[in-house]
Amino acid sequence: MLRLQYAAISDVGRVRKDNQDSGYAGPWLLTVCDGVGGAARGDIASGTAVQQLRRLDERPEVATPDDLLGLVSGALHRAHDRIGELVDEDPSLNGTSTTATVALFDGDRIAIGHVGDSRAYLLRHGELSQLTRDHTFVQSLIDEGRITEDDARVHPHRNLILKALDGMHETEPDLFVLDLLAGDRLLLCSDGASGVLDDTRLATILSEGTPDYAAVELVRASLDAGSSDNVTCVVAEVVSDDTPVLDADGEELAPQLVGAAAELRRRPGRALGAGLFRGHRSGDTGELEAVPADLPADVPFAIPADPIDPEAARYAPRPPARFAWLRRVLALAVLVGLVWISTAAAWSWSQRQYYVGEQDGVVVIFRGISADLPGVSLSEPYETTNVVVERLPTVQQRRLEDGMGGGTLDSARDTVRNLAGKMAPTETTVPTQTSASSAGTAASAGRAG
Repeated sequence: MLRLQYAAISDVGRVRKDNQDSGYAGPWLLTVCDGVGGAARGDIASGTAVQQLRRLDERPEVATPDDLLGLVSGALHRAHDRIGELVDEDPSLNGTSTTATVALFDGDRIAIGHVGDSRAYLLRHGELSQLTRDHTFVQSLIDEGRITEDDARVHPHRNLILKALDGMHETEPDLFVLDLLAGDRLLLCSDGASGVLDDTRLATILSEGTPDYAAVELVRASLDAGSSDNVTCVVAEVVSDDTPVLDADGEELAPQLVGAAAELRRRPGRALGAGLFRGHRSGDTGELEAVPADLPADVPFAIPADPIDPEAARYAPRPPARFAWLRRVLALAVLVGLVWISTAAAWSWSQRQYYVGEQDGVVVIFRGISADLPGVSLSEPYETTNVVVERLPTVQQRRLEDGMGGGTLDSARDTVRNLAGKMAPTETTVPTQTSASSAGTAASAGRAG
């Protein structure tokens, strides 16, 4: 049985006006979500996702790794559905979405669920491994051998992700299970950290000090390396069951909720030139103020403003927020049109069909098909014949009840001629014969008279 010693920190960064990252660390669950959408409020998407995912933070009662993965997958789909509900309630949120990387711990292993470009890493025996694969445009270029990892860090479309939780497009997460060893360290982070720190730098910082110290230093190093995004890092160390898991004050370590999900207020502004990174205290994300838009160009950390905020166009499949209702109306109109065309074609075909049936005791040719829908008749009498039903053999009478000879008018008339040939002849009247005894009696009666 193993335990987790964990720490989480989220920072708004030196450029962004608000923090769209959210993170959570607890004894059984670690997760990082990076909100996407710019004006569509990515902070709401990431915060909503983390609030849903954090419900997993209890020891899983599962028997197999597949059961563990089922819990993670179910939680991600619930987060996806909840974001969709918020968009339905407030159409101005249309376009919001979030990445999600989550690790569920059961005492011996973790189940990882992943969507987007937030990452999970494992440091074991000093060697760092990237556990997740980015769902990004530049990763597809790397997979095709068209660019290198170093090229991806400066690619103009490095922020473009191809999968996210948005409540609209069903996205299947990457899911897998990993066995853990005492001494392992886990890092879950947003691209604000992984986008500027290479594996060597990540491994060096992750191996130093306590998880709390490593999380703080990872954020500090990301900002010093020029990250222009929010930065969120969740660090956990795997320890043996008899190792106490305590915070800096010697108390039992409590779960930590950081970033947009924590709904923390930023502290008052500070003078330029003062230390930007304020450090970390338990429960505090250490967020920073946004850099003013009119910041002088000679300030060392000033970053030229892009004409288009990359965050506003980060998620490739995101539909435009405007006129979404019009698209729904058009889609409904197309569907209704297709149904109408199909119905009209079926009706036209049925009116070119004929069959033979019975009505008012005689054989009748009907136009249509021998079937009815609730409230709708699919046939009508077309020709009435002089073939009497009750003079037909019993077998033919029964077949007429269900309709005979469906097809063209000529085939229906052929069926009628065949039936006419099977009619029994009309019965004739036979004269009554008087018996001899009756006649004699009548003669005697006459004489007596």
